[in-house]
Amino acid sequence: MFFRMVKGVLFRQKGKMAMIAFTIALGASLATAMLSVMFDVGDKVNQELKTYGANITVVPKEASVVDSLYDVEGDSSIPTSYLNEDDVGKVKKIFWAFNIVDFAPFIQAEVGVGGEKATMVGSWFSHHLTSNETGGEELDAGVVSMRSWWNIESGRWLDENAEGDLKRVMVGTELADKFGVKAGDKVDIQGKVGAGSYEIAGVFNAGGDEDNQIYAPLDLVQELSGTDGLITSIEVSALTTPDNELSRQAAKDPSKLTVAEYETWYCTAYVSSICYQLQEAIPDSVAKAVRQVAESEGAILDKTQLLMVLITILALVGSALGISNLITASVMERSQELGLLKAIGATDRAVSVLLLVEMILVAIIGGAVGFGVGYGFAQIIGYTVFNAAIDLSPMVIPLVVTLVVIVTLAGSIPAIRTVLRLDPAEVLHGR
Repeated sequence: MFFRMVKGVLFRQKGKMAMIAFTIALGASLATAMLSVMFDVGDKVNQELKTYGANITVVPKEASVVDSLYDVEGDSSIPTSYLNEDDVGKVKKIFWAFNIVDFAPFIQAEVGVGGEKATMVGSWFSHHLTSNETGGEELDAGVVSMRSWWNIESGRWLDENAEGDLKRVMVGTELADKFGVKAGDKVDIQGKVGAGSYEIAGVFNAGGDEDNQIYAPLDLVQELSGTDGLITSIEVSALTTPDNELSRQAAKDPSKLTVAEYETWYCTAYVSSICYQLQEAIPDSVAKAVRQVAESEGAILDKTQLLMVLITILALVGSALGISNLITASVMERSQELGLLKAIGATDRAVSVLLLVEMILVAIIGGAVGFGVGYGFAQIIGYTVFNAAIDLSPMVIPLVVTLVVIVTLAGSIPAIRTVLRLDPAEVLHGR
């Protein structure tokens, strides 16, 4: 009898029930979309920010000590201490190797161009690394992807695989204007131990000190400067977890952590733990976070997730209000039916359970539809904003179910209170 009554209500008031289901579906879809994006947005935001440069720099320990003592960090003078080029591949052999999305070694040298001094920088441009070199993952690393915001004003990027490009260079716009050269021209470069005339593959505008520099393949700069097998730094782009109190404490002195804290920190992709592991892997090195980039990542991620939470809350509050109005209207239409039930002996509890069962059945339908629509909406957000699919976190389903139940119950409370105040005698007499 009970379920016959429920079925009768669902079919007699199918219009209102459809509206309630639609309202629940709307809230569930927005909650599903926002929660799916929120749980997956960390890596997506980090991946987007990686196009704006490295967030970790590895330098020789000696150079780091000098920077710290004399506060010359960021000085453009030519380094006098080096790392071993053979150690570069160790960047991809640390615990968080798969969080390293890009990296490149650099060598700086002072050269003569047209009788004047200039800085020449050697690096990888699009260097292919095999799984043997990285310990299990193939990737193309180098300046092309790590300096993607550079504007190539004429010519093109160097390509290490293109014929002749290992003996070509790229020139910053200010230096090119100074010497009156352009892509395709040749420039005479005098290094410490070598010299030559090299074709300019491209002229770039970086918007910084690089515009006064020459960029060339790593081997070429090492050859001119007599630093074969040596590099001055390694820039690393890593996917990281935003800092918290534990990571900040560990960054100061990991030895002061308890064993449990150390394991948690070491096994979490904080920028400080990745720096620590890079120092372990590369001899006589110091890995330092580029704080402007690292802190921006955490701030942007926190604000993005907060925005998702606020949208979810507002959507659910709106759904609860809509459900409340619709259920209350439905109850008022059925006041005589409910009054008759109470008149023939139905308790307030029995009538309340009847209403709740009806709403839960509608919520199941609306929630299921909303979940499917919301997941599709999350994919649209993913491909539109991040150009990648949004992975469904296992946490999303139970969270959405819980939220739908809470919203449905919250929306049903005013209607249940109305039912509890119904006087069967007044209702049956039309008052």
